Amino acid sequence: MPIKNRFAETHAEIAAWRQHLHQYPELQFDVHETAKFVEEKLRSFGITDITTGIGQTGVVAVIEGRSNTKGRAIGLRADMDALPITEATGLPYASNVPGKMHACGHDGHTAMLLGAAQYLAETRNFDGKCVLIFQPAEEGGGGGNEMVKDGLMERWGIEEVYGMHNMPFYPVGQFAIRPGALLAAADEFEIIIDGQGGHAAAPHEAKDTNLAACHVVVALQSIASRNVDPIKQVVVSVCTIQSDTDSHNILPQTVKLRGTVRTLDEDVRNLAEQRLQDIATHTAAAYECTAHVDYQRGYPVTVNHEINTDYAADAAEKVTPGVWRDTPPIMAGEDFSYMLNARPGAYIMIGNGEAGATVHHPKYDFNDAAIPAGCSWFAEMVETRMPAG
Repeated sequence: MPIKNRFAETHAEIAAWRQHLHQYPELQFDVHETAKFVEEKLRSFGITDITTGIGQTGVVAVIEGRSNTKGRAIGLRADMDALPITEATGLPYASNVPGKMHACGHDGHTAMLLGAAQYLAETRNFDGKCVLIFQPAEEGGGGGNEMVKDGLMERWGIEEVYGMHNMPFYPVGQFAIRPGALLAAADEFEIIIDGQGGHAAAPHEAKDTNLAACHVVVALQSIASRNVDPIKQVVVSVCTIQSDTDSHNILPQTVKLRGTVRTLDEDVRNLAEQRLQDIATHTAAAYECTAHVDYQRGYPVTVNHEINTDYAADAAEKVTPGVWRDTPPIMAGEDFSYMLNARPGAYIMIGNGEAGATVHHPKYDFNDAAIPAGCSWFAEMVETRMPAG
């Protein structure tokens, strides 16, 4: 069968793990209870080679195959952290922690990798080592980078690394991937516009920072429309506009703009950063204000290695025929990019169903129906990349 029979048998058990994790979400590096749950499950599978505290709170475990004639090691990664969102699903297993929620499906990723670990520890039908990577702080903390800096690849001799993310509005269990840039670089900016506050009835005596800020917001959209090659992609989004007053009759002294820039190309990334700086500074000056720009580079582009993309897609084809091998890039960011910068590998999407909410929404929920396909893909990657002799 395309879905490994063992995962049909353990589906309910793995779904129960997922729903438990969903009830107790933790943020960024503060995933101590999640990591403890992961470690306990791994030990219950008979896995003893477990290291905790990698990248602060990550967990790394090793499953030895029946043989290890070539000394190979393949890494499989799942993220463990949740988001600072108040859940609105009304589900019986909804978050028990106010203001925290698994709204991106990391509970599903962790459960699926645990399910694959249980199967691989039982069968060990491969030649080499499977390195299980349970990562903290994907949502803004750069936990993937911290694990890499902590020697993840070198300490466990990882040659290739693979990861998976659920994708809303794709058919359940269907896979999608592409070689090259799959997910965007995710940068952040803050622009503080300073002028001269005053009475709203006498704007001529003030330097109106609100007016300057509004023109900056509009002008920043010219980066995409007039500066970047139309066949390339860039997103510039101002997400927060905040003044130092909430009064109806005071012109503020300062206005703060915060937002994000998403790109798939390093040259475009450099251009966008420079243009944002220039546009903010000169537009503010046109309204007799000043602008200070703080631009912070975040996660790099997630780039799938071409041959490893083929390996991942071929394994997915064995699980669910009809893999979408040239899915469009997505302008969301992902810190698995750091692992792909350190070793060859690929990141693949698995369908979460064509109904429901999107990720990062208070009504989002990972679809447990995707578990058997996801577990099968993780296991298939190990068995096909390190076949038993």
